[in-house]
Amino acid sequence: MLDGMNKLDTKARATILQLLCEGQSVRAVAGRTGASKNTVAKLLSDAGAICAEYQDRVLRKLNIRRVQVDTIWSFDVARLTNVRATKAPIESPADCWTWSAMDVDSRLVLSWLVGRRDSDCAITFMDDLRGRLANRVRFTSDGAQATLEAVDGAFWGGGDEAMLIKIYGAASESKGRHNPAERIGAKKGRMETGPDFAHVSMSHAEPENLIVRMAVRYAQPPDAYHKKVENHAHAVALHFIYHNFVRLHANLHSTPAMAAGIAKKIWEIGDIVALTEA
Repeated sequence: MLDGMNKLDTKARATILQLLCEGQSVRAVAGRTGASKNTVAKLLSDAGAICAEYQDRVLRKLNIRRVQVDTIWSFDVARLTNVRATKAPIESPADCWTWSAMDVDSRLVLSWLVGRRDSDCAITFMDDLRGRLANRVRFTSDGAQATLEAVDGAFWGGGDEAMLIKIYGAASESKGRHNPAERIGAKKGRMETGPDFAHVSMSHAEPENLIVRMAVRYAQPPDAYHKKVENHAHAVALHFIYHNFVRLHANLHSTPAMAAGIAKKIWEIGDIVALTEA
C-alpha cells in the first residue's frame, strides 16, 4: 500500500477506516497496512471532521420519544490526578468526557460532545440536543447536578427528565491497577413533570458505552487512549457515524439511521470514504 494521503486510493482508505472503526490503534493500523502513523492519523482527522459535520447536518428535526443521556470518562496525556507528576507542561484538559444522547427506540446516537463534565459543557450539550428534536421527549440521566440544571435551562418544561442514580459499595481493597467499587443497587428519581417510572432506565446507553470504549480507545484497562483531545474527538465522530449508519443492530435488523428514518439503506465503509473524498 502506498504511503501518503495523496497516494492512498479509495480501497486503501476504506481498509484504514474499517480497522479504525473496529477499534484498532493508529500504530496497529499502520503496521497492518504499511501506511505511516502520520498518514493514518491524518485520515482519521479528515474523516472525523467530515463525519461530525455530516451528522450535525442530517440529525435534525427528529421525532423521538425517549432519550438516555450518559457520559464516558477518558483522559489526555495523563490522568488529572497525575498531571503534577508529569515532566513537561500539559496544555490539554487531562480528564475529558464524552457526553452522548441515545434514542431508546432506534438506538440512534443523535448528539454527543467531547469536553469536561461541568456546567458549561452540560449547557452546550443540552442546547445542541434541543435543536435536534421536533417534539417533547423523556430523558433518563445519571442525576448529575450539571445535567439536571442544563435540561431545565435548555428545555424550559419541554422535556420530562428522570434520574437513575447508581449506588456503590466500598472500593475494593485488593492490590491492582484498576479496582472499581462494586455496584450494589440503584434508585430512581424524577423532576416535577414526572415521567413514567416504567421507562426510567439506562439499559441501552450503558451497553453502547462499552462498545464506544472498546472502539474509540478509551483510557480504562485494558484499553488504550488518544494523546490528543482532537484525535479523540475525531475518533468519536467516526465511531458514531459507523454506529448510526453502518453497523446492523441485532434487535432492529437495520441500522439506527434506518430505524429513525434518516437513511434508506445500510451504509458500507465505502460510503464513509466517499464523504471524505467528496
